[in-house]
Amino acid sequence: MPDSLPDPAAPAVPRAGHAMRVETTIAGVRAARRLFPSIGLVPTMGFLHDGHLSLIRRARRECGAVAVSIFVNPTQFAPSEDLSRYPRDLPRDLEMLRGAGVDLVFVPEVAEMYPPGYATGVSVSGPVAEVLEAAVRPGHFAAVATVVTKLFNIVQPDRAYFGQKDAQQAAVIRKMARDLDMPLEVVIGNTVRDPDGVAMSSRNVYLSAADRVLAARLPAALRAVREAFAAGERDPDQLRSLLRLQLDDPAMLIDYASIADPDTLSELQAADARPGMRALALLAVRIGRTRLIDNLRLDLPG
Repeated sequence: MPDSLPDPAAPAVPRAGHAMRVETTIAGVRAARRLFPSIGLVPTMGFLHDGHLSLIRRARRECGAVAVSIFVNPTQFAPSEDLSRYPRDLPRDLEMLRGAGVDLVFVPEVAEMYPPGYATGVSVSGPVAEVLEAAVRPGHFAAVATVVTKLFNIVQPDRAYFGQKDAQQAAVIRKMARDLDMPLEVVIGNTVRDPDGVAMSSRNVYLSAADRVLAARLPAALRAVREAFAAGERDPDQLRSLLRLQLDDPAMLIDYASIADPDTLSELQAADARPGMRALALLAVRIGRTRLIDNLRLDLPG
């Protein structure tokens, strides 16, 4: 397995003679899956960007074949959230995936994933699934855990790839796979950022030019906190205060500014302050109608 990620900016060169299968049914995916001795899965909600492509490139390096799912999961959106306006462009996505050399694409309708009478769910307990995003969006991670379990069962991947930008989602899925003895490896790829530092997200399309300037303050705030950490600041309350101070603007509403344990996502306390402290800074901020999340490990370089 490679020690480092491929360059996210590098072009994805398709393999010679490559043909991509697009399936809309579970039966079709299962039939196609039998063609591949090993396969990596990149679950997405579509409207793809270079962050997704970086995961696909890594999957291609590490697996015999690559599958991508495109499914805007309605159960993980609250009534007040942006399901109806979530960006969608399937022809564009399929063209990108074909160019990236993907072998199998699963594009189910909602009724395929949740047929009449569907009444089963998966939930993850513990701090990792109860704080931060879970506190702001009740039921969100139960919906994520359920749909990801279904995708794992349908595709039967050897590895599944998720981005570090969604740090809590990645932690929830890792815990779920470990607790339920799922026979696959959950791989977390680095956050991919635009030149202004903003973490790539399908929702960035919502941002106006003025909003984009504000959005660039999120990664700048995270970097400022990491610089303070590198200079020796270990008091979690001081680090949280600095994080909030960097985003003190009436045009930005902070859902949370967290300094947490990287594994459990429990908030670090003064008693945790020590030279070898591991810490993850996480943000969720609303700019206009757009909600952005980002995070940065404070104890790691880069």
